[in-house]
Amino acid sequence: MKAKALIPLVLFLLLAGLFFFTLKKINQGEYNPRHVPSPFIGKQAPAFSIPDLLQPGKKVDPAAMRGKVWLMNVWGTWCPECWREHGYLLHLAKDKGVNIVGVDWRDDPAKGREMIAKLGNPFLMIADDQAGNVAIDWGVYGAPETFVVDKQGIIRLKYEGAINEDVWRERFEPLVRQLEGQP
Repeated sequence: MKAKALIPLVLFLLLAGLFFFTLKKINQGEYNPRHVPSPFIGKQAPAFSIPDLLQPGKKVDPAAMRGKVWLMNVWGTWCPECWREHGYLLHLAKDKGVNIVGVDWRDDPAKGREMIAKLGNPFLMIADDQAGNVAIDWGVYGAPETFVVDKQGIIRLKYEGAINEDVWRERFEPLVRQLEGQP
């Protein structure tokens, strides 16, 4: 009888241990519950041509980025992490000269323009992806997500979550430098 009474306690302790183990791995950056492996890594970036958020008469087309290493950042005004990472994207574009194309995903264009006007524009161009088709074609599951695309238009990295100094230094900068042919 006493053994049966201990079963719920043992199960609780096992689950609590698993919870804290997973939480520790998340905090150490060893586990990202949002990470979904991308079948697009090493493949040609999907083409698109949709209106520019800031210049609706103009089209955003990644083919214009051929010959450059660039980031594609998927964001939305409804995404709290996107607001938090925006300042760092400005730093990358203005201070480090990183080429960034934005995709305003499933958003009200007026709100997207308002956010850019308020916080500044780190993007060379911003695709207005209200329908979400670009995001679907690129395998986006959430925002923010950022891709590194090489000079030939091949996707080299997909990152789920906000970019900050540590993420840039550890995940992006070495790859971008390598792709640009820098030491």
